[in-house]
Amino acid sequence: MEAMLVESDIRSLYQELLDAWNRRDAHAFAELCAEDANVVGFDGSEHNGQAEIEAQLGEIFAHHETASYIGKVREVRFLSTEVAVLRAVAGMVPPDQHDINPAVNAVQTLVAHRHKAPWRIALFQNTPAAYHGRPELSERLTAELRDALHETSADIVR
Repeated sequence: MEAMLVESDIRSLYQELLDAWNRRDAHAFAELCAEDANVVGFDGSEHNGQAEIEAQLGEIFAHHETASYIGKVREVRFLSTEVAVLRAVAGMVPPDQHDINPAVNAVQTLVAHRHKAPWRIALFQNTPAAYHGRPELSERLTAELRDALHETSADIVR
């Protein structure tokens, strides 16, 4: 029972991260991260430390109309009682649209840790799911993410 509760904490942390992005809330996104966290964006941009994460995301949100994430957790694995790895896939729904843009599907990895505190993100990496030369994998992932989009009760479309 304890493992289920802890796994749900990690899944919730990931969902809170996506929700903060979808609200374009740089402060809430950064607050989920440890002070010395690292975030690697879809384009390879690196943001190091909670303050830089908030500042850089604030700039992105101020100057770009970002798409909303729909994510699907593939695995939560505990490396210790204080470290967990979450692997997920994600799609993005562009502003004012209702379908995923397959060109920006991603594979995401989140490393979380806790030490006498709530779970915090130590690393979040967002990698393009390009599947070069394997269009069937891209199509399969897009279909899976579309199913997840239709199953969710949250309105992620702005």
